[in-house]
Amino acid sequence: DRLRRRGWRMTAQRRVVAEVLDGEHVHLTADEVLSRATVRLPEISRATVYNTLGELVSLGEVTEVATDGRAKRYDPNAHRPHQHLVCSHCGTIRDVHPVGDPLAGLPASERFGFTVSEVEMTYRGLCPECNQA
Repeated sequence: DRLRRRGWRMTAQRRVVAEVLDGEHVHLTADEVLSRATVRLPEISRATVYNTLGELVSLGEVTEVATDGRAKRYDPNAHRPHQHLVCSHCGTIRDVHPVGDPLAGLPASERFGFTVSEVEMTYRGLCPECNQA
């Protein structure tokens, strides 16, 4: 409904891509989106998936997340500020919501005169599965 209100024409292909991206902690690569979309709509093309992801990013409905040279992932949680917790072994990404002002740890002397508008932080470690391996 939100996409339609913004004037986005909802085709069957676009709907499938949007549905694949639905949910919390979803950080799929374009190829993962394609794989899941073809289960629902076998005739969907790679180009359509990539174009749709690009449109969703342009609309601000999805954000691109890049970590350590791995494939970009697409995060549909674009409307609630959050940071990411990334497994440095398998690349699993989880959304986290730290408490407090992230700028509090950056003294004015370290801002070099910048007016900071946003902060992106990534927490890295091992997920439970990789930690047991």
